[in-house]
Amino acid sequence: MTPEHAQYAAQLYLQGLENEFTITKKVLAAVPEAKKSYRPDEHARTAAELAAHLASADVWFLQGILKGEFVPEPDKKFATVAEIVQYYEKEFPAALAKVKALPAEKLAKTIPAFGIFNFPAAVYLAFVNNHSIHHRAQLATYLRPMGAKVPNIYGGSYDEPMQMPAGAN
Repeated sequence: MTPEHAQYAAQLYLQGLENEFTITKKVLAAVPEAKKSYRPDEHARTAAELAAHLASADVWFLQGILKGEFVPEPDKKFATVAEIVQYYEKEFPAALAKVKALPAEKLAKTIPAFGIFNFPAAVYLAFVNNHSIHHRAQLATYLRPMGAKVPNIYGGSYDEPMQMPAGAN
């Protein structure tokens, strides 16, 4: 991948990640503190564990791109759902801004990951996006059984119907 191609790909992925950030934050914030230990199955993560994984992994992926290496580390530990949301609100946009500022040459640099992948840094932005959407969808399916409201994700939900702009039919 040339630096120019990497920069173009990064611009596309970064715009998508910015858009997804708001949605992910809403899903994280919808987890009720009193029900954060909910899990739909004995083999599933609790809502709090899943939310912590989602928030910390999104930031971890971006930091790996910035460092030029992916060093495994455990998910961060949080005492409350509010701490997870605060962490995500602070750390994700900060890491995203730093990735946006990377020079094209660094975005084109190949980074090995997990002993399986060997892609240019810009390609891992798609991993961030896909990983985040995957776990956000899992967490969103926990919400209603926990008695929480499901936010508008890509369109209205029962709890948060889609609002049409004034004058739209």
